[in-house]
Amino acid sequence: MLIIKVLGPGCANCINLEKLCKEVVAENGIEAEIQKITDFKDIMAHGIMSTPGLIINGKIVSSGKLPTKSTLTHWIMNAMAEAE
Repeated sequence: MLIIKVLGPGCANCINLEKLCKEVVAENGIEAEIQKITDFKDIMAHGIMSTPGLIINGKIVSSGKLPTKSTLTHWIMNAMAEAE
């Protein structure tokens, strides 16, 4: 199972990133836990300096931008392959 963390205070991009993650996971039948982290201390503790941040299985894959759906799908599929 993948652990996907969306880090951000709740801005529009952060909300959209969480929604995109849920869509990609559902559309591809991927078993994943999606966590939303909104506390600034927790966000900075993960090494994210600009939001939205995205961490998949402990690896920072994005910070400060909203990826396209195809890019996000690629990152999630790569993480699945690495986890096997």
